[in-house]
Amino acid sequence: MTATQSMPPIMVVEDDDHISQILKFMLERQGWRTLLATDGLAARKLVEEGQERPALILLDVMLPYIDGFELVQIVRKTPGWENIPIVMLTAKNMERDIVRALDAGANDYIVKPFQPNELLARVRRFLKDKP
Repeated sequence: MTATQSMPPIMVVEDDDHISQILKFMLERQGWRTLLATDGLAARKLVEEGQERPALILLDVMLPYIDGFELVQIVRKTPGWENIPIVMLTAKNMERDIVRALDAGANDYIVKPFQPNELLARVRRFLKDKP
């Protein structure tokens, strides 16, 4: 098993298939594994089942069924998941949305369309202390 395979994955919660595939490609090219959830219910199920805790969560705000704001609260209340970094990745760029996400427990907020190198730098910043 390589070091990459033993590292926890990055969870990507994104309902836009094109964006989720771009994120998966970008992250895997950097050597990270990914877990994909395409809506809020799938993401909640991954959290509740907790079979594999991610090293970081990239989370869209506008999702079917359960939005990103509620998912942040679910993650923060789940034992063992409380300190997983959450980076919101969304087209919602109003200050109130950013404040709401950060107040809910998100660690960072990136507005779409995002710059790939900036996103990767932010991910690296949160994962630098991880094995």
